[in-house]
Amino acid sequence: MGIRERIIEILVNNKPGVLSRVAGVFGRLGYNIESLCVAETISPEISRITSITNADSDFIDKVKKQLGRLVDVIEVVELVPGQSAQREMILIGINLDKKNRQEVAQTVSMFDCKIISMRNDYCIIQVAGSREDVETVINFLRPLGIDKIARTGVLALQQIKD
Repeated sequence: MGIRERIIEILVNNKPGVLSRVAGVFGRLGYNIESLCVAETISPEISRITSITNADSDFIDKVKKQLGRLVDVIEVVELVPGQSAQREMILIGINLDKKNRQEVAQTVSMFDCKIISMRNDYCIIQVAGSREDVETVINFLRPLGIDKIARTGVLALQQIKD
């Protein structure tokens, strides 16, 4: 199979330096991390690292083998679209003026976004959804004057098997 987006979930012991060692494996194998999200799981001793990279099918075997050698790695799984839930959150800062204020409000309503901060001349909008949903909102708001963007990276969980 050719190169495509791969979502890798890595459970690790929540200790200093683990993320650096995990990211180093990707670099040594010659793969760029396109998206990265790390946080504690339900257990504060364990963190979930969700990463996205563009790679071929051989990459999964290589990364599992290399990460498996790291002491603090518990599990490495490729999350397959259709068998996992994926979401991203983004904050978008927009300069407001008389011309774009109404269009921004309509966009927020149309895409079920949330305004989390509002002034006369500036607002910050929260968007949560699939990467495609987030990109659609960005593309829609771009002509209205996006000032800043902050993204979480993709969060993903494997769906429980029956």
